[in-house]
Amino acid sequence: MAEQIITEATVSLDVDAGNDPAAVITYLADSLGAAGRTSDPAELTRGALDREAKSATGLPGGIAIPHARAASVTDASLAMARLSQKVDFGAPDGPADLVFLIAAPEGGASEHMKLLSSLARALVRPDFVSALRAAPSDAAVIELVNEAIDPQAKPATSPATTEAATATTATATATTKAAPAGGTPGEGAATGDRPRIVAITACPTGIAHTYMAADALKYAAERAGVEFAVETQGSSATTPFTRDTIADADAVIFATDVGVKGKERFHGKPVIASGVKRAINEPDAMIAEAVAAATNPHAAVVTAGDGDGAASDAPEGGVGLGKQLQQALMTGVSYMIPFVAAGGLLIALAFLPFLGGYEIANKTLDPDKALNDGQFIALHNSLWDLPAGGLGQYIGAVLFAVGGLAMSMLVPALAGYISFAIADRPGIAPGFVAGLVSVQVGASFIGGLIGGLIAGVVCLWISRLPLPQWARGLMPVVIIPLLGSLIIGVVLYMLLGKPLAWVTEKMTDGLNSMSGGSAVILGVVLGLMMCFDLGGPVNKAAYLFATTGLAVGSTAQLEIMAAVMCAGMVPPLAMALATVLRPGLFTEPERENGKAAWLLGASFISEGAIPFAAVDPLRVIPSMMAGGALSGALIMAFGVTQRAPHGGIFVFFTMNNWLLFLVSLVAGTVLSAVLVVAAKQWHRSRDALEVPAYDAVAA
Repeated sequence: MAEQIITEATVSLDVDAGNDPAAVITYLADSLGAAGRTSDPAELTRGALDREAKSATGLPGGIAIPHARAASVTDASLAMARLSQKVDFGAPDGPADLVFLIAAPEGGASEHMKLLSSLARALVRPDFVSALRAAPSDAAVIELVNEAIDPQAKPATSPATTEAATATTATATATTKAAPAGGTPGEGAATGDRPRIVAITACPTGIAHTYMAADALKYAAERAGVEFAVETQGSSATTPFTRDTIADADAVIFATDVGVKGKERFHGKPVIASGVKRAINEPDAMIAEAVAAATNPHAAVVTAGDGDGAASDAPEGGVGLGKQLQQALMTGVSYMIPFVAAGGLLIALAFLPFLGGYEIANKTLDPDKALNDGQFIALHNSLWDLPAGGLGQYIGAVLFAVGGLAMSMLVPALAGYISFAIADRPGIAPGFVAGLVSVQVGASFIGGLIGGLIAGVVCLWISRLPLPQWARGLMPVVIIPLLGSLIIGVVLYMLLGKPLAWVTEKMTDGLNSMSGGSAVILGVVLGLMMCFDLGGPVNKAAYLFATTGLAVGSTAQLEIMAAVMCAGMVPPLAMALATVLRPGLFTEPERENGKAAWLLGASFISEGAIPFAAVDPLRVIPSMMAGGALSGALIMAFGVTQRAPHGGIFVFFTMNNWLLFLVSLVAGTVLSAVLVVAAKQWHRSRDALEVPAYDAVAA
């Protein structure tokens, strides 16, 4: 290596770095900044806290490994703190006293990634962890870390660390022989009658958890006497399993937080599925479950069709049915949102007065009244044959027509990618067919949701049919799309289409008839949903409800869109305001996040409040929900409408009354900010009262 990955400037022994993860991460990021390893410690802190919010980085044994990639990081680096006051990083067995902050540049070199993954693997070994706790100096820690990440290096060790370092090196060497980094399969595996288990591990960043899960499973397999091989799909170079290794495997473990690359390779193999954290926390249980699945004819099996990322069937202890259903629906929503955003914003731009104006949506030009004015002008005019309104009207018409086409894909995209999440790529075509049929029969997004689920299940069932080997190659590209499209088309046209259309019609009529108190109650409910989980399933459900109604275009649906957008802007704006009102109640990283939250909130990005909610959910989330409910209620009471699905204050021209929208937004923001400040202040005051009382008793 050209530069050491850890130095004495980035090691802190027996320090009090604070009482929460944010404080510790800030402390370590600042040490990297002082060492010249990052030009912006605040950015690194935000990245690590965002990663922490997605999944806690605490591990069994009193260890935590927060990590992040950041453009400000100059070289892949480590900062380590041995804490005098343990801090809870979400590990199942309690708080951590050993914390490593792993900082990687955005385009980190593969060699650095290998070193970081080697450290992660070493941290699952009790002897290495014990040596770190016993290390008498910064230099001793550095020697231990360097030998763990680069066993080939032979630094001169001090007497205080020789024994620990030797033990570490010996173990690392044994590990390398048993299961080389990168997951080269089959090496070190004994032969005979022992069960053969293979595993895939993968996490979103691919820096730490991927490799820790791999080694935790490997050690568990050794304890159980199981032949084992692992493929790590992380930042370091991945060596895929050979065909023979997969063919000889009795079962497969998927310990992943992201889609499995090359999942179809394991078709028909018994499978145990979970996130990477379970593999780290419960490796022995997962190995035992895999061994049991290998001999169980009723065990769940991999049913991937022809690609990555579909949810596999999972036995008990893996991904349950409810979780799979949630993942499928969220996949559909996430793929649908770009269509909504693109189409809705193009339509909103078309409504600008100097372009098409709102009149572009009328049907005055087409003699048959089949096309609106935007569609008619876009089809019958050109740059060389401009309409009566000139160039501006023509551009507005084109924007409106393109936006309308994008919006027309909303339900097909929703259904198509729900089906994809269940049955992989072979399920996409039947899913899109389900969405198109739903639109045609009038079932709208309800038909898309149900049709997508049915299409995915049907395709999954077809993929399990026993077929001759020559036909297996036709399954993903011909047989599954053909039969899946046929079945879902027949089901929707002949059985479910009209009932779902009736439900959609009644719901639309009910929304259009809402006024007064009922509309306000709906606004309250939508506001609560938007602020409950800040971009999670509940938030997305409310957003889906609003955006799918834009295609209808009724006043009630446009009011719902306005209520959802206004309430969703409240959390980040409220937290930004709170950090200004009482900065002393927030840490330095939170204050920095507060600065960024102004723009995020103004742009309708609710996730800008996640760093605050992750650190203090019991005070932050209820405060956000109260403000969101107020904003949603006011929007519905004022009758504000919003034609754009995204953009926040930057699409004010698509609102019928942007001033009342602003009043509603400010009211909710101020309420949430005041509540969160009061909650934090009360907590601090209570602590200040409790400490002297305790001291008096002790005296």
